[in-house]
Amino acid sequence: MRAMVMDSIRGPVTVREVADPSVPADGVVVSVRATGLCRSDWHAWAGHDDIALPHTPGHEFSGVISEVGAEVAGWQVGDRVTTPFVIGCGRCEWCARGDAQVCPHQQQPGFTYAGSFAERVVVPAADVNLVGIPDGVSFEAAAALGCRFATAYRALIARATLSGGEWITIVGAGGVGLSAVMIARALGARVIAVDRSPGALQTASELGAEHVVADGQDVPAVVHELTGGGSHVSVDAVGSEQTASDAILSLRRRGRHVQIGLLPSASGRSAAPLARVIAWELDLLGSHGMAAVDYPGMMALIGDGSLRPQDLVQRVVGLEEGARLLPAMDTAAAAGMTMIDPRLV
Repeated sequence: MRAMVMDSIRGPVTVREVADPSVPADGVVVSVRATGLCRSDWHAWAGHDDIALPHTPGHEFSGVISEVGAEVAGWQVGDRVTTPFVIGCGRCEWCARGDAQVCPHQQQPGFTYAGSFAERVVVPAADVNLVGIPDGVSFEAAAALGCRFATAYRALIARATLSGGEWITIVGAGGVGLSAVMIARALGARVIAVDRSPGALQTASELGAEHVVADGQDVPAVVHELTGGGSHVSVDAVGSEQTASDAILSLRRRGRHVQIGLLPSASGRSAAPLARVIAWELDLLGSHGMAAVDYPGMMALIGDGSLRPQDLVQRVVGLEEGARLLPAMDTAAAAGMTMIDPRLV
């Protein structure tokens, strides 16, 4: 099959023929129809994750089952499916209580094994991790759920418990940030979006952000002025010391911050304005995707048109163009999502 391959950290990404994946007894092979180009994939390319080379990235995808393992009970060839980017083992106490996104034995396509920037990809423990795609939901929309949209959905609803009428500051208007804007507006919240890109801010406005703030301004000061004391909820959808700090300092007293963007550093630690956290009794929350068992409610909202992740897809490209775009994601990220269709030449 054709796949996008990294042979070195921060090196060229090439598209070439590789061996077909083998179906595990408890898993399936999925023929990829759409897979998202995400900043997390850039982190893998940049060496911020422990990956074995040569390596195929790609972790949010949808497609059609092409092979089924002997131990799989609930799925068959031809089913339209997607999966969370965290693949739970299905056997531990966290998976048993529906928290596969923090499974200590988790796997992640595109990180712990060959990912979805290829014509086919494996999903282990299929009966625990696969999600059926309803009729009327496109492959592009379903692929958007695997990482960015589902992460934003759970971050706002399950972690931050965002309510209608509350102010929320979303720092970063890429795929996950724009997903958060859309979901927050669907909940009736009042949204402030922050980004360095005028195009991204324009898209955030079109999706319902009440105010937009250009990165480079004194973000906390602007937010406090707009909201009369700070937002109830903040989200860092980028992942840097500056963006995390801006988001936290934008909160009002007793506010809730959700960290979605990865914060790589040499020490593995990240600075945060903890004096403010203590004095104002702020809550700092992490969010790491969403388990397959939590997808039905989100899928129902997509099916009835309340949420439209497909509106976040800016372009669909082939593997060759994806290989060119991946190394530049940190400096030339487009507003919205880029999807890869491995069938395109």
